[in-house]
Amino acid sequence: MFRSLLARLVEPTAEVSAHCDLPCGIYDPVQAKLEAQSVKACMEKVKDNQDPDFVARARTVKEERSDLVKHHLWVLWTDYFKPPHFEKYPQLHQLFNEATKLAGAGGTKASWDVAVADQLLAKIDEIGDIFWETKKAAA
Repeated sequence: MFRSLLARLVEPTAEVSAHCDLPCGIYDPVQAKLEAQSVKACMEKVKDNQDPDFVARARTVKEERSDLVKHHLWVLWTDYFKPPHFEKYPQLHQLFNEATKLAGAGGTKASWDVAVADQLLAKIDEIGDIFWETKKAAA
């Protein structure tokens, strides 16, 4: 009897549903792209600077921005894109995997090679193209 009384007290009175965790329209691959462009800018500025303090600061900023790239990509990957997207664009998982690796310890976090940043930016653009196709399809 106590259980049924308790169950009635905590039982939901209304059923609700939601499309995503926050109102649609907040996701945008440009956030990852801006951070990746900052990573590339750090690499370019260090090329012509031999000041060890400047290089150390640039390394810290480059690594922080690389982490932010990964964060923004993971949010898109796990929160925005849904199973129907992955069915329509079977390359999406691979693109996210490659892009986040390019922003990680095997990519822009460890490298000063601008070409690595360019590869990262290209992957983000590919993801962005798919993102905008899905937004058009939903409109």
